[in-house]
Amino acid sequence: MTGLLALGIVFDGVIYLMIVTVRRAKDWAGKPVSIGLMLAFFSLQAAFGQAQEETTQQTNDRIQQLSQVAKPTVTDIPIGAGDVIHIDVFDVPELSRDVRVSSSGNIALPLIHERIRVAGTTPFQLEQTIQEKLIESGLVSRPQVSVFVKEQNSQPVTILGAVGHPMTTQLLRPTTLLEVLANAGGISDNAGTVILITRKTQQEAVRPVAETSGPNSDPGVQTIRIQLQDLLNTGNAAFNIQVFGGDVIEVPKAGIIYVLGGGVSQPGGYAIQSHGEPPTVLKAVALAHGLGGFAKPDDAVIYRINPKTGEREAIPVHIKKIEKNTSEDVAMKSNDILYVPDSLAKKVAVRGLEAAVSIGSGLLIYRSTNNGGGGGSNNNNPPPAQ
Repeated sequence: MTGLLALGIVFDGVIYLMIVTVRRAKDWAGKPVSIGLMLAFFSLQAAFGQAQEETTQQTNDRIQQLSQVAKPTVTDIPIGAGDVIHIDVFDVPELSRDVRVSSSGNIALPLIHERIRVAGTTPFQLEQTIQEKLIESGLVSRPQVSVFVKEQNSQPVTILGAVGHPMTTQLLRPTTLLEVLANAGGISDNAGTVILITRKTQQEAVRPVAETSGPNSDPGVQTIRIQLQDLLNTGNAAFNIQVFGGDVIEVPKAGIIYVLGGGVSQPGGYAIQSHGEPPTVLKAVALAHGLGGFAKPDDAVIYRINPKTGEREAIPVHIKKIEKNTSEDVAMKSNDILYVPDSLAKKVAVRGLEAAVSIGSGLLIYRSTNNGGGGGSNNNNPPPAQ
């Protein structure tokens, strides 16, 4: 009996604690609602911010528009090896013909005993050269020569990587980077933030937008790096460089950043699809569907590989300060890991409170139902005898 009495006392104590918990939960009912409203507001803000991100189609539409606006001065494309040119000498049909430029850049004409260097010259310049040769040889006193490129083979430009349709095209006139990019269908959904142009150094070096390769690279090749954001958003014509025959243009695919930890709603790896704008910590958090309710945002860390040592280094990040504009948003690089921890103690406490409220509410419902049922049965009993 003593044991049963003790057990009953303990059970009644538990019931009392559950009732107190339920009452306190009712007192705090307004605060979770307020917190929920604030979370909903910030979620809407994040969604609105994401909606303002430019889509791939919008970026490609801008590429098409800008390519039509900024065009280089129209000049003749130089003749090169492999081109087929048509030479016409007025009133001298024996000298009029189609000629293919040799791999050494020369052509041969009948009655002219030396080869003519044509590679690197324009059709107009070649006309002047042939006229001089004919006068020197005494074949024609006042020659009238016309030259045009019948088949262009010496000015290939290749564009590959994360573009609509990679291709190789021949330049028939001076062409800009935006024009080639537009002809290739613009960028694809997985395009990165940089454009690389590989060029032989015989062409004029591009400054200041060029970043040449390191000291161990081929000295005969120049690598030009242009940020897609600079090309599309600055309005600086220096970034929309002219391309030349032999150029190889590459749009590398976007890298991946990893957002991990219990402090974000959806941890995982996310492709950097910012269409020119560098990815940042806030964008990475938005990709992970925002911070969780138990996040510790000011304890976040970026783990980044040091290219010199090959080891990952920890970079502290204060997300709340960034959100309040008291600290600058931190740019992220491919293969970075953003780790946002959560508060385990807070999570356990809230989970325990939720469990207590749930159990307490169930017990109250049970007691209410039981008391109501007992009252009904008493009403059905016959009145006591008088």
